[in-house]
Amino acid sequence: MQTPEKSGSEERKDPALYRLIVRAVRCLSPKYTLYGTENLPEEPAVIVGNHCQMYGPLAGELHMPRPHWIWCVGEMMNRKEVPAYAFQDFWSGKPRWTHWFWHLASHAIAPLAAYVLSHAHTIPVYHDARVMTTFRLSIENLQAGADIVIFPESAEPYNGIVTQFHRHFADLAKLYHRRTGKALCFVPMYVAPKLKEIYFGKPVRYNPEAPDGEELERICTAMMDRITDLAVSLPPHTVVPYLNIPKNQYPLNTNGRERVS
Repeated sequence: MQTPEKSGSEERKDPALYRLIVRAVRCLSPKYTLYGTENLPEEPAVIVGNHCQMYGPLAGELHMPRPHWIWCVGEMMNRKEVPAYAFQDFWSGKPRWTHWFWHLASHAIAPLAAYVLSHAHTIPVYHDARVMTTFRLSIENLQAGADIVIFPESAEPYNGIVTQFHRHFADLAKLYHRRTGKALCFVPMYVAPKLKEIYFGKPVRYNPEAPDGEELERICTAMMDRITDLAVSLPPHTVVPYLNIPKNQYPLNTNGRERVS
């Protein structure tokens, strides 16, 4: 498996401990059935999925049908930064009287989280000047033949299936076109943990002739809406949301197109 600082064509042998952890996770994780793989283009693409808490990235690491790299928040790959990020992102919405426990939990998971995520198929994602490293590694791995898998949801509401996407992942297309002259494809992916299924939808191809801002918005909106369409087309089931809310508040896919304010 590759290291984050190497391109998709360069490999190294994983440490024994990491291989053991992956084997254990495979045994304990649900086995997903994949549908719509015919929608994956022949060339490397950006696969955009719903986060569904830990299930999206876990399914991405274990069940993608082709060589791939997953965008991962850089703070979760740094042992010192894991506790603050984990508490804020995973558990800050829990009842205040339980916060002491979740603060302890965020420190407890830090060593293992940083170790596993640093050895998985991950590219660190930054929101400062280091973001160019994120894009550089992504483009290098696309050129080497690997897909890039992204779960770009934010805390801002959108509808009953996904929250608003962080927009700038779509800038990959502009940079990739500048480097290669090729128009990158973005493929929507819906992860349904309750059904133990993963669905790939029709891709959206970057149009280099369109204004940058309009194209970025078009791609992001298309991904949110196509993931939603995949979800609502399925039999009734509970959607695992991005936000870590009480399970009795999880939405159903049957009203997934309703906008949330």
